[in-house]
Amino acid sequence: MGRRRLGRRFGWLWASYAVSAYGSGLGFGALPLIAVTVLHAGPAEVSALSAVGPAVGALIALRLAPWVEFRRKRPVMIMMDLVRFAAMVTIPVAYAFGWLGFVQLLVVSAVVAAAKIAFNAAGGAYLKALVRPDDLLVANARFESTNWSSIAVGPPLGGAAIGLFGPVVTVVADALSYLLSALGITAIRGQEEAPRTSDGNPARTNGALLDGWRHIMGHPGLRPLYLNHILVGGLIMATEPLLAVLLLRQLGFPPWQYALAFAAPCLGGLIGSRLARRVVARFGRDRVFRTVGTLRAVWLIGLVLVRPGVVGLATVMAVELAIIINMSLYGPVLATYRLEHTPRHLVTRTLSAWSIGQQVSIAVLTALGGLLADATGPRTALMAAGLLILATPALLPRQGRTSPHGPELSRSHS
Repeated sequence: MGRRRLGRRFGWLWASYAVSAYGSGLGFGALPLIAVTVLHAGPAEVSALSAVGPAVGALIALRLAPWVEFRRKRPVMIMMDLVRFAAMVTIPVAYAFGWLGFVQLLVVSAVVAAAKIAFNAAGGAYLKALVRPDDLLVANARFESTNWSSIAVGPPLGGAAIGLFGPVVTVVADALSYLLSALGITAIRGQEEAPRTSDGNPARTNGALLDGWRHIMGHPGLRPLYLNHILVGGLIMATEPLLAVLLLRQLGFPPWQYALAFAAPCLGGLIGSRLARRVVARFGRDRVFRTVGTLRAVWLIGLVLVRPGVVGLATVMAVELAIIINMSLYGPVLATYRLEHTPRHLVTRTLSAWSIGQQVSIAVLTALGGLLADATGPRTALMAAGLLILATPALLPRQGRTSPHGPELSRSHS
């Protein structure tokens, strides 16, 4: 089976995404690290940085969604890349002059989170217009593969760079990656269709904020997939700070082993994303949602079994590998179904609503996990997350609910 060619314009879009993803991989965890090593922040402040910044960013993105909807998507993507570049570059500048403070990290975290949501929403709408409907799964699988490979490679290299050049070097790399991404998107040629214009009615614009959620919650397939996704993603992400405390403080893992425990399993993302198209062709999308969606949830409880030493490290890596393979297979199938079953004029608002819900879920569940860990210990909080996630497959759509004619639906509403 030859490699599917999606055209030069998609190539520029994919290259821009890759540059940005690898920059973010290098800068993975940079803000909490700076908070701890430079500003000597305590656990409560680090948890606030992980939860409050993205939550505030989601609130900002809530107001951006209608604005993005009524504009050409490529200029919006370029603008959001430039906003992220400008926000991130303030950190090394402030560090160089001795002005860096915790509030600045919170503000940067919120701005970057909001710009990311707006960029992804505009990018999803642009992708739907850029490639043919039967190429959407291939395109989404390539983005998924790039994302996981950047997480596998970026953090170890970033950790080494911090050791050699100081705590803000990966922030510089991340900022420059957004600038390069903006230049790559600028290089995409071709006329973009003008979006519908707003009628200028403030009440209609404010109501548009809820249109994405109305579409999701009114769709028999998207509604259960959305509820399942925000809970699964929130519970998995809530375990990251808990594992940091457990592995680094209580079990005494050296930092390089901690980085390896999360980076190496991300190579499983290459496996899952490359299998997505073939698995759907063989078993059907319905079965992928039910089976792979369930398999994402059954492994997390294994983190409770982590012990010191090589066996403990292998346990973390095995659990993370199993989760990531299933997530990376499931992710592009879900992304494609979501685009197929969303009318073109609602794509941006729907993707914004989806991302905002995910960010809020991560923030809330991370905060609750931190509170439970403070009261009982990280292992108990990990067990709670592992048990709760076992209930999430009950939210997946029943057999046959995700099979109706997706592409025809989206065209008929365009």
